[in-house]
Amino acid sequence: MKSSKELLKSLSQTALMPQEEMLEVSRKKGHLNIGIPREISFQENRVALVPDAVSLLVNNGHQVLVETNAGKMSNFQDNDFSEAGAQIVFTPEELYNNAEIILKVAPPSQEEIEFLRPKQTLISALQLTVQPESFVRNLMNKKVTAIAFDLLKDEEGIFSVIRSMSEIAGGASILIAAEYLSNVNNGQGAILGGISGISPTEVIIIGAGTVGEFATRAALGLGASVKVFDNSVYKLRRLQSVIGSRVFTSIIQPRVLAKHLKTADVVIGAMRAKEGRTPLVVTEEMVADMKVGSVIVDISIDQGGCFETSRPTNHTNPVFRKHGVIHYCVPNIASRVCRTASYALSTIFAPILLDIGEEGGIEQMLKHHIGVRNGVYIFNGSLTNKYLGELFKLKYKDIDLIMAAI
Repeated sequence: MKSSKELLKSLSQTALMPQEEMLEVSRKKGHLNIGIPREISFQENRVALVPDAVSLLVNNGHQVLVETNAGKMSNFQDNDFSEAGAQIVFTPEELYNNAEIILKVAPPSQEEIEFLRPKQTLISALQLTVQPESFVRNLMNKKVTAIAFDLLKDEEGIFSVIRSMSEIAGGASILIAAEYLSNVNNGQGAILGGISGISPTEVIIIGAGTVGEFATRAALGLGASVKVFDNSVYKLRRLQSVIGSRVFTSIIQPRVLAKHLKTADVVIGAMRAKEGRTPLVVTEEMVADMKVGSVIVDISIDQGGCFETSRPTNHTNPVFRKHGVIHYCVPNIASRVCRTASYALSTIFAPILLDIGEEGGIEQMLKHHIGVRNGVYIFNGSLTNKYLGELFKLKYKDIDLIMAAI
């Protein structure tokens, strides 16, 4: 048996011998061709990538094609994109023929679906509640991979795009209400908030999620008196915690809600449904008892609305009056502040596109990124979304099983 001295000498000699060098095995990077088409959907003013994000992608070796005037409604000129390194194309055919990833905001129209080619990747909104069966079937027939950005999740399991757009809608809803309270828009001529010696404006917010939180922040910032209603005690407690100040909160009880609606100047509908239609929590009778000239902003209108008197409007004709109450029911509030919304979308999409390039392609990326994989509803022509399969009675496959087999 070796002595400790001999053992130490032996180990020292071994350490001095040439050793294998452990080199990092780098991932195979992919060169992406990304296409940003001009949005043609009604009153869709956002663009999926802003010039700053384009510059980031180009500097990382990717090619970005931008259809002419794609950013015009968000006050980005073609020159802004070309200076960022994008190639400006003048027809949608040219863009779709040369891009492997199509990134857009609104779901593609039937005309745009015709431009798609097999093996392309489409990233856009899905908007489940308004899509006909033909939309899904046509995308499947094109053999594309389709990712719904409204289903993307971040590292904490939060729907990142929905949260971002909800933050915008919540803050904007209070500013919209302020516009329609003023006499400039034939309102009652009141300021939203309060000044010394005068009772503050009463704002009721129905829903304590992200939209409700940011609407509450904006209303409190202007000095309004805020009351929040929701059916989840957990959400109400969370709201109290993140706001950092005590606000009136209540479970939605029809008699209590009706009582407070009678004195409200502004009511924000911020309820969301996990599936299907938003529940109607404010009846026509409750609306009829509200003050003449008060304002309703129904942000839930994209899921049917939470006021019985609501009906969809648009940015051209955004309001109507019912029982003397002003109703603002535009589904796409984010397009009202499209430049800010475009920046918000870019902060989410740019890192995802960089990851696709780092992973060497969309398939490898989907293997390792569960949050992005959650947004896939068609993979190479195969339906992978259970909800769509059951809704339209179509066969679907489990995306996790498909990834495991690749």
